[in-house]
Amino acid sequence: MASLFSAIVAGEIPCHKIAETENCLAFLDVFPLAEGHVLVISKKEIDYIFDVDDQLLAEIHILSKKVAKAIKAVVPCRRIGVAVIGLEVPHAHIHLVPLNSIEDINFTRKKLNPGADALKAMAEKISAAFI
Repeated sequence: MASLFSAIVAGEIPCHKIAETENCLAFLDVFPLAEGHVLVISKKEIDYIFDVDDQLLAEIHILSKKVAKAIKAVVPCRRIGVAVIGLEVPHAHIHLVPLNSIEDINFTRKKLNPGADALKAMAEKISAAFI
């Protein structure tokens, strides 16, 4: 079940990486809901988040927590929202979205379209804040 995310993991498609472990990868969403919107994925191709084994699911969430703290340190927001939708890309992933209101995590809203320079700068800021 190769997906867009599988190609990113394989290095076939570039990404704005925030953090990486042996089994997980966190990178900026190129069409974010808000500035600093990050995706945290399993490197293993698993379509549905609830099919991920417990150990890997815990690793995804632990990385998400660390990345969320880095986002919050860089992006002015009240909270970092967490969403698992699972319909748009058949590869288990978590969305981390900076929030100031509930509308900031409305996936029916028009997505932002930041340029490559803006994404690169944001990735560098969040990565630098990553613990």
